[in-house]
Amino acid sequence: MLDLNKLAGQIPGISTHLTEVAAASRIRLERAQEFLEEAYQQQAELVQKQEQWQHRICFSAAVPIEPLDTRIYVQTPPAQHTVIATDGSQMAPNHHEIAYCYLINMGLVMLHYGQSLHPVLDSVPEVFYKSEDLYVSREWGIKTEEWMGYRRTVSEVLLLAEAATTWANTANVKLPIFDSAENATPSTTNEQSNHPKSKIQNLKSPVPMLAMTDGPLIYWFLDKLPSDARDRILPPILEAWDTMRDSKVPLMGYVSASRSFEALNFLRLQACPHDVPDCTTHCNGESEKAPCHVFDPLRDTSVWASQLQPGQRGPLWRSELRILDWYEQHRIYFCYVHVGSEIARIEVPGWVAEDEEMFEEALGLMLGQVQKGYGYPVALAEAHNQAVVRGGDRARFFALLEQQMIKAGLRNVGTSYKETRKRGSIA
Repeated sequence: MLDLNKLAGQIPGISTHLTEVAAASRIRLERAQEFLEEAYQQQAELVQKQEQWQHRICFSAAVPIEPLDTRIYVQTPPAQHTVIATDGSQMAPNHHEIAYCYLINMGLVMLHYGQSLHPVLDSVPEVFYKSEDLYVSREWGIKTEEWMGYRRTVSEVLLLAEAATTWANTANVKLPIFDSAENATPSTTNEQSNHPKSKIQNLKSPVPMLAMTDGPLIYWFLDKLPSDARDRILPPILEAWDTMRDSKVPLMGYVSASRSFEALNFLRLQACPHDVPDCTTHCNGESEKAPCHVFDPLRDTSVWASQLQPGQRGPLWRSELRILDWYEQHRIYFCYVHVGSEIARIEVPGWVAEDEEMFEEALGLMLGQVQKGYGYPVALAEAHNQAVVRGGDRARFFALLEQQMIKAGLRNVGTSYKETRKRGSIA
């Protein structure tokens, strides 16, 4: 139990510290704005320096694809469009439960606007209990809980690609649409649909689409994975992206409260006092002690919050992170958009960024989702609500599992004494 009376004495210290941090951040922000204005006129020279000395620079800086002073208002979404989103949650394994297993629950949302079609609100649970699922990651020194999160990422992308491409590729014919209603039955016969909750609806004409994920498309965890483990995670994701590219469905990662500083790192080239940005020679490869290290811990969003008006986007950037070398043709581009409630980082694969019409249209659909969701994309919020496993869901799952184990003839089924005792209290 948390004693608020004892905690109250520590709160003033936190407030004082945050005040000091805010004052220091304002100074860093002013410096960053000065370097940004100087870089407007020297962008081409800075990009050339980055390309020439990239192997001698000890930090990763994104490359601006558009002029740094780009400020474009995001277009209004069309009346008719479709947005698809997935999200996932997980239930970690526990040795004190009646069975050692874990569960991944995927939420799927498909919202149709201006088409007189019902929305899709569905969830797809999957239980993992076999030894190859529970212990395979240990050969790479990865905890089961971590591996479960990586598996969930793959499942999110696969479900998103399947739903998006199925809808896009059959846009002019009768097709199955997942429906969350318990008593849903097909209105016409369709042998191609095996989903237990399918309805047949007819899309009269193709409409703009957007497939959204919650979080970045740059999977930072890949950098620390052994190659064998990475080969089980990344290839299925890239294959799913291939299907969306072939179906011309734009993919977008929406990053709220981004902590990235890739764009600010580009300004470090402007802040470098040396004619040649050779970190290895001039600064002994110690980035934190370098003269250009004047922005930390400032983030990209802090700078663009001072540059963008609500509804505007900044320049497009190409990420140069090393892990993207494994992405093959799907190198990630990003931009920052003032969505009204915050500065959101928007990530897209190269095949979306290189198609100007698709990219701008996708941004418009995204901004429409934020406005409909009162500050956060409504499709992502609803996908999360479909995916989340609450305490009551967990209890019902283990109750169902216990019944099945008893029916199978297993004895001594139950939680450990430790878990049983922790669920009660003498207080």
